[in-house]
Amino acid sequence: PCAHEDNLIMLERLLTEIPQFFSYYNVIFLGQAMLATIGLSAIGCLTGVVAGLGLALVRLPKGVMWWPTNIASIMFVELFRRIPFLVTLMLVFFASQIAGFDLPLFVVACIAVFLIASAFLAEIVRAGFDSVHRNQWDAAAAMNFSLLDTIRYVVLPQAWPVILPPAFGFFVLFIKDTALASQIGVVELTFAGKVLNNKGFSAALVFGAMLLLYFAISYPLARFGAYLETRLAKPRNR
Repeated sequence: PCAHEDNLIMLERLLTEIPQFFSYYNVIFLGQAMLATIGLSAIGCLTGVVAGLGLALVRLPKGVMWWPTNIASIMFVELFRRIPFLVTLMLVFFASQIAGFDLPLFVVACIAVFLIASAFLAEIVRAGFDSVHRNQWDAAAAMNFSLLDTIRYVVLPQAWPVILPPAFGFFVLFIKDTALASQIGVVELTFAGKVLNNKGFSAALVFGAMLLLYFAISYPLARFGAYLETRLAKPRNR
């Protein structure tokens, strides 16, 4: 009976708090935090795509003269693929403080996301390049294509079906990881949830709302990634 009464009291409290929780200013605050989460993920991951492509490209040329760039690329990828995002975030934060750069916290978080995304996406792109049969590379070389032309006209069109699905999967996964940016004070969804919880709103209501907002961001991306996987997989089947 006591547990039943406690449940009724909690439910009554939730129903009382809901109109206050979704007040105009709270909705604006949550909307801004949601945009910060999307922006942090998008900026970090989109710049990471470009850097990841570059890291994959510098590993392609062979020969002694290319060893420095090959080794540097491999070390960067292996390092940041094995460091947790929170550690990378703290390293960037304290490194910027030591160097005397007064960077906004959002920029610090974007740099950390960029470093992690570059490393993971470089491996995804490299796997896409490796999926293209060696005969295609040899045929392009026989036609006097440069390396960049080979990548642009021969390899990338065939590698996209392999690259895009896991890349979208990484984007969706990293949207959740950006919640760790709240540890340095970035006002994203998790930070907004903590603020509202500290204002006296129940944890069930606050973090239930956070769950729905994260789902609203992640689910469309996941479905779009699944659509691309289905659409792009067809040409690879006989």
